[in-house]
Amino acid sequence: MVRDRMRPLVDERGYSLAELLVLIGVIAILTIISVPTFLSYIQSSTLQAGARELATAINRGRQLAVSRNTTVCIQLSGTAITLRPGGCAATPYTGPGTDGNGVIRLTNGMRVSFGAGSSVVFSNLGAAATANTFTVTNPVTNLTRSVVVSASGQVSIQ
Repeated sequence: MVRDRMRPLVDERGYSLAELLVLIGVIAILTIISVPTFLSYIQSSTLQAGARELATAINRGRQLAVSRNTTVCIQLSGTAITLRPGGCAATPYTGPGTDGNGVIRLTNGMRVSFGAGSSVVFSNLGAAATANTFTVTNPVTNLTRSVVVSASGQVSIQ
């Protein structure tokens, strides 16, 4: 077989070592620039998720009060939430989202503190006996978000 003299001996397709090193350098620089923003995003979204989780549990208690046509007391203690149909001294509600003792736990160790008191009581019409503000705190960063329960029973995150 005769070799074509016009054809080079070395196949020149692909990337050189210098091109690959430049690409790796660009990727490293982009990674270094984006890591602080990404970590900040993770921390704030974790806190937002904790606040939404608390708001969802409070709204579940409100919905339970309306659907059962009774009062429901929502007690908060550190990272635990307990729903008590019939009042704050009644047996805890056990159902979806609760453990065997009727406790709903906030994930990621989020802590809850109160503006006043340690509970919210919803009437059978869904109104709160007293308005209250709860503060959700991320235990890692100590950043906080507020969950507000108005007297009308509306729950909002601020």
